[in-house]
Amino acid sequence: MSAFPARLAVRPAPVPAPAASRTPDAPLTSAAHQRGAGAAPGRRAPGTTAAALLIAAAASGISGPSLALPTAAHALHVPTASAAWLMTAYGLGLLVGTPLLAGTAGRRGPAALVRAGAALVALGAAIVLASPSALPPLVAGRAVEAAGAAGLTVAAFRIAGRDRSGRSTGLVAIGNAAGGTLGLFVGAGAAQLLGWRTALVMPLLALAVLPAVLRPAGRTGQAGQEGQAGQAGPSGTPRPRFRDALPLGLLRRPGFRRPALLMLALATVNFALVYGAPRRVAALTGWGPLPTGAAVASVALAGALLSWQLVRLAPALGTARVRVLLAAGSTAAAAAAAFAPWPPVVLLGSALSSLVTAGGQGVLTGPAVGGLAPERQGGAIGLFNLAFPAGVAAGPVLAGFADQTVQFLY
Repeated sequence: MSAFPARLAVRPAPVPAPAASRTPDAPLTSAAHQRGAGAAPGRRAPGTTAAALLIAAAASGISGPSLALPTAAHALHVPTASAAWLMTAYGLGLLVGTPLLAGTAGRRGPAALVRAGAALVALGAAIVLASPSALPPLVAGRAVEAAGAAGLTVAAFRIAGRDRSGRSTGLVAIGNAAGGTLGLFVGAGAAQLLGWRTALVMPLLALAVLPAVLRPAGRTGQAGQEGQAGQAGPSGTPRPRFRDALPLGLLRRPGFRRPALLMLALATVNFALVYGAPRRVAALTGWGPLPTGAAVASVALAGALLSWQLVRLAPALGTARVRVLLAAGSTAAAAAAAFAPWPPVVLLGSALSSLVTAGGQGVLTGPAVGGLAPERQGGAIGLFNLAFPAGVAAGPVLAGFADQTVQFLY
């Protein structure tokens, strides 16, 4: 129910970051990078474990507030559907922050990204904690916090990208998935112990691992600066500018547009269930926030891990059949979570949504960028990946609308 690992069969495209947070960020290929910053064959890139913890903390902000929203709504004297903007704002912050930080601070290397991201996370959290009990400043603080989390996510994948085997990137992707799903449970516990605002500032946990991340990030940045001296790319071509990071012209290409729109639909349903499914489970069982968060987070994480089997089967099934399975699975998940009167079926819907969303990232990214020249694949991956934070933003709004029109919660 969060940003999940994706697998790409396209080479030499950069290894994509998961979900809501992946960006066009190709691994460095300069001689300096290969000498000083690359990982030895068969070994993880230095700093990978710290990067996985960093990205887990950043991803926890996506789902962390979900079970605290009724309490927040009561304190703010607004409907729960209006309080859902505290989740939508995080998606909007990721949507803006990913290309913005990748195109500005990201040009100075991962260390600069980590510092900029951490500063924005701290600023956003300070706004949330210091604001009066009014929704607009809290929404603004969450958006700033998410923009910082986007920068931390980009940096984590840059650090892991020095390992060309993909093992380090896989570990960071698992951290992203785990943080996003377990955020439901951790956020509920933090809200119960320390108050509902605590659930809104979960990414502050990333600050605890900054010292362990900045050291390897600094080495990567130095290598990258050497290899990109003269403002030129590895082949002597000019470095891409920020305005080139999102090649919007790709939206006119059916081979890109169709999988991107399907990914947007999968992500929107998934994050609608991040908002709504825990409430359905609590309403049907009478459980409190902690057991509800534990149950929903567990099934969501299980679904994400099982998605690997779908990715493995995809070549044998064919692209058309896989797309039908993804769309049908997402529709069935939404129906089960929204209307089933039995808690196990609601949980099954959450797991199924996680499975098809994570699997969709794995099998749709490759076709979306296939056929493009290698130098265009990074930008295409970045644009494709923005479907996920768009889903983070749109999902809670959709669930809130369903709340008011078709009694999504009962």
